[in-house]
Formats: sequence, C-alpha cells, structure tokens
Amino acid sequence: MLFESVQKETIYIAVLDEGTLVWRPVSALRVGPRTYVVLLKPSFEYEGEEWEFPPGSVVVCEKQKRSRGEVMTAVSHAEV
Repeated sequence: MLFESVQKETIYIAVLDEGTLVWRPVSALRVGPRTYVVLLKPSFEYEGEEWEFPPGSVVVCEKQKRSRGEVMTAVSHAEV
C-alpha cells in the first residue's frame, strides 16, 4: 500500500500577526521522516487566524523545545 506508513500526528504552526509569538497545535499526516501534510481546517474558534502554513500545505518540521517539552514545529514548505 502506498501510504502504509502515513501517521496522523500533532504539529505546531506559527500564527501570524498576533503581536507575540503564538503556536497553534494542528493535525497533520506524517508522510516522511520530517515531512507532514497539514490537515485541520480552522473551526470557528480559529476563524480570522492567519497560519504561516495553511491547511493542505506540505511542510518540513523539526523538534523544538516549548513549554510542554519537545514538539514538532513547522519550519518551511516541503519541496514536492
């Protein structure tokens, strides 16, 4: 099967234009060792937020330390 190793995980994406650094946890499919497809469409709770990488984006993530420990954080668009 082509997507046998695909796993759904939580990654963190920067929210733009907030005046301070804000990271939004979102659902994503892991399609490579550090490559993810952003899944979650903003609900009414996130309406009006501008994410650095919107739903449908293919992103490269790296582990970064946050207040809750190490998390996978989107750092760039992946080349597809």
